Amino acid sequence: MNILVTGAAGFIGSHLCERLLDAGHTVIGVDALLNPSLRPLKRRNLTALLPHPRFRFVEAAIQTADWATLLDGVDAIFHLAGMPGVRTSWGANFSAYVEHNILATQRLLEACARRPLQRFVFASTSSVYGHQTGKVAETRLPAPLSPYGVTKLAGEHLCRAYAERDGLPVVILRYFTVYGPRQRPDMAFHRFIRALLVGEPIPLYGDGHQTRDFTYIADCIDGTVAALTAPDAVGETINIGGTERASLREVIALLEDLTGRRATIAQHDAPQGEPRHTWADISKAQRLLGYRPQVDLRTGLARQIDDLERLYARESV
Repeated sequence: MNILVTGAAGFIGSHLCERLLDAGHTVIGVDALLNPSLRPLKRRNLTALLPHPRFRFVEAAIQTADWATLLDGVDAIFHLAGMPGVRTSWGANFSAYVEHNILATQRLLEACARRPLQRFVFASTSSVYGHQTGKVAETRLPAPLSPYGVTKLAGEHLCRAYAERDGLPVVILRYFTVYGPRQRPDMAFHRFIRALLVGEPIPLYGDGHQTRDFTYIADCIDGTVAALTAPDAVGETINIGGTERASLREVIALLEDLTGRRATIAQHDAPQGEPRHTWADISKAQRLLGYRPQVDLRTGLARQIDDLERLYARESV
């Protein structure tokens, strides 16, 4: 297949592109490289992709890209691009989230209208659920707690609207706290590990007893790639979760054990807009995608530590 991936230079996007190439597909990777401070990391994410003969990278914003040209001959799209982050989505920043998570998604969907696509996979988030108890199935009523979650839910609704009007073969995936090598520097595990490696206090927001359903990147990609061809996935919204849940304090203790370093905690107020607990019911993903997450938290964290040790060793040279 000829596949286009938006957000291709990002954490999840770069791993997805590599997996698609390994499967024999031709990939067009689109990324605006919006944040100047993240450009070096995004260029690092592209290291294995740029030399590949079946990969083409296009630096472009979704809102202004030449979609008539880019979509020519494309069979499927993975739309991973967007502005992430719960805590930074409040206040004046919200307009940027509207621009990159809602308006950009509508622009891409409009460009796809009436094209013979085999699949349009939209990356959403567990943030659309808000406060929930127990395992959360896709049938739970979304109630996002943050402007970020609101914009991602709006993106889902746009996908459904275009699927209804144009027959676009949409699959919506709701990711639960993805971690692993190349994770963004603003995400908790990256911040925790970096602090341990450089001897700084670990920033902990809230009491640390909040729990998350953590999804290792390779497992996330397994579920995402399966959505490309799963015959019964079109029109569905599907949770992509991990093998186990843990509190942030349990994660810090595990990182101490893995690195052999003692953590110093810098306590901060609990963040606004984040649920106390997340827990994915992945039975639908198991049924429709054959999804079986394999990587336990200890193994995944060890791999992320190894990746960040290499990253920060180079920066100190």
